[in-house]
Amino acid sequence: MKRKDVISITGDLASGQSTVSKMLAEDLNYHLYRNGTYFRSLAIEKGMSVTEFGEYVENHPDIDKQIEKSATEYASTHQNIVIDAKMGWYAVPESFKVYLKVDLDIAAKRAFADPNRKRSEDLPTLQAQKEDMIRRTKNDLSRYFRLYHVHRDDMSNYDLVLDTSNLTPKEVLKKIKEEYEKWKQD
Repeated sequence: MKRKDVISITGDLASGQSTVSKMLAEDLNYHLYRNGTYFRSLAIEKGMSVTEFGEYVENHPDIDKQIEKSATEYASTHQNIVIDAKMGWYAVPESFKVYLKVDLDIAAKRAFADPNRKRSEDLPTLQAQKEDMIRRTKNDLSRYFRLYHVHRDDMSNYDLVLDTSNLTPKEVLKKIKEEYEKWKQD
């Protein structure tokens, strides 16, 4: 059964997932739940970059499962939610599932210029940022398959797949809202 009051947003690194999730929650007056914030805070607590922490979690799957379980638990006790999480679509499968894609070179430029990322992924060059993003994505996809037996990068998992490479956050927001309204009518 569909949960017509839950939108889960995931995507490539630096695709605008967090920015758009926040804008969407504010625009719809929905609650915002972010797994990534929790993940980053755990990485910082351990004195690790997000990539290093992702590799650490490989050997501590209970941490990963607790992070993902927290989205399911939140959705079970709240209504009108935007879930900003890499596995939010899996944690709340009855949600409107959105995947944001982005060209890797554009993503690396976005991430490298983002001052909010510096606490958990301060890389010295744009090339190092790009290489770290490739490594992190590969590790994440492998971990998700091993733990959950799913391919997060299989676009058939989603109700909407949108390439944000040449779109502004406002354009992405508008498209998600349009498609969400159509989805709710089905």
